[in-house]
Amino acid sequence: MHSLKELYKVGIGPSSSHTLGPQKIAKRIRKEYPEATRFEVALHGSLALTGKGHLTDKVMRDTFAPRPCTFTFNADRLPYHPNGMIVNVYQDDKLLNSIEAYSIGGGAILFKGEFERGLKEYYPHNSMEEILTFCEHNALSLYDYVKRYEEDDIEEYLMMILETMLACVDAGLKAEGVIQGRLKMKKVANDMYHQALNIHTPMRRSRLMIASYAYAVAEENADGHRIVTAPTCGASGVVPAVLYHAYHNLHMSKQDLVEGLAIGGLFGNCVKYNATISGADGGCQAEIGTACAMASAMVAWIHELNNNLIAYAAEMGLEHNFGLTCDPVGGYVQIPCIERNAYAALRAMDAGLLAGELGYLRKNKISFDQAVRVLKATGKDLNDAYKETSLGGLAKEYHVEND
Repeated sequence: MHSLKELYKVGIGPSSSHTLGPQKIAKRIRKEYPEATRFEVALHGSLALTGKGHLTDKVMRDTFAPRPCTFTFNADRLPYHPNGMIVNVYQDDKLLNSIEAYSIGGGAILFKGEFERGLKEYYPHNSMEEILTFCEHNALSLYDYVKRYEEDDIEEYLMMILETMLACVDAGLKAEGVIQGRLKMKKVANDMYHQALNIHTPMRRSRLMIASYAYAVAEENADGHRIVTAPTCGASGVVPAVLYHAYHNLHMSKQDLVEGLAIGGLFGNCVKYNATISGADGGCQAEIGTACAMASAMVAWIHELNNNLIAYAAEMGLEHNFGLTCDPVGGYVQIPCIERNAYAALRAMDAGLLAGELGYLRKNKISFDQAVRVLKATGKDLNDAYKETSLGGLAKEYHVEND
């Protein structure tokens, strides 16, 4: 598995696969062809079907500027991944190269011809069962495991990620107005938070606060602002909501939260390596489901559960998102995406609680690795209409023109 630095990335919304990834592709091509005078981009598959709402064309056009860039949209997918594109690079009328590139989820990109090379692998184990067994035999916590195999500066990197996440929540809680796009969605995180402050029932107040934190980041993401992939932009509100709650409401230290980020990231890495975190490849279960699993592991760690029970919580967070479809209305990462971030954050709180109670009563019969395999199989079985194409589900039922 790759470094957690490849999982947690700071970028701009609204989509890691449709915005952050294409931006990186454009930056690399521009750097490799400084003599280019114009570009022609053919977006394929999910990039074509939801690229307008996800701002794919805008972010690439801005990255190539001031050199002109034109776009065509082709619903047919390219061979390797649903998020594919062909970039024709020109110097005046001379074609310099035709480049096939893919945005494979979480901001990760691949160019044709590089598929076998990949990134450096930091971890010698590729499943949670292998990790848990190794930790048991060596008396390690999951955080100790991460520290053993990551680069020396991983704590500093995760502290930067934590600070960015907390700042994203702060920004979203202060934001007002309407999210960009034709849906004209009102930002509500600020109102939700102040409603929570006026609630006297502790449990209801706490849960509404957590929801407001998730809304804050998800609204920032939908508006194209700075967020952290965790593991993606579309699911970027789940983990920060749990961490913000732990820091501001439970008064945990930032160092403790850095350790929680490392542990949650380990589970996200397992999904990324063994299945997918791309909504275009596996549906929303791959994005929100993985984020929920990561946050569930963090909550279990906050409750001071052992390694096996942390894995139990993560499995629970993933399992109960099986089959979740990716059907963004109008191609925007707004409906149902923003609301789902809040739901997943609350589910993570429940999973951490239940794992602690159930785990001491009986052994969990379904492992995290089994859940990951089911996620992958379910993603393959999902109809393409439910994998970030806006061709089915809510996207088919509700049309932006209704407003």
